[in-house]
Amino acid sequence: MKELFSVKGIVTKGQGQGKLLGFPTANIPLVGTIPEGIYAGSVEIDGNTYYSASFVGSAKTFQRTDVKVESFIFDFADDIYGKSITVRLYKKIRDNKKFASVEELVDQIKKDVEAVRQFFSLQ
Repeated sequence: MKELFSVKGIVTKGQGQGKLLGFPTANIPLVGTIPEGIYAGSVEIDGNTYYSASFVGSAKTFQRTDVKVESFIFDFADDIYGKSITVRLYKKIRDNKKFASVEELVDQIKKDVEAVRQFFSLQ
């Protein structure tokens, strides 16, 4: 499968909002320029590859301006803070946008995760 973009970085602590919303993410700084949005992706950790729904951009709903890569890694719950990971992005699902409420954001994240699962045929 051909990747659109890839980025490597050290997992850092974010604001913890993904975890509070039920979608914990591995956050790495964005090096280079990747169009903001949600992507079907994969994350390589210690030589193992996992599917992910990855967000590139700033969290507009929370008035954040810092741009980073946040990956919700499917079927993964290990503590990887401080580890080097590689995020590969294969298909853009949608553009970044600001939502009117946190509930609206969570509903969209659920749809995004389902779209990524469909892309990888993971139903």
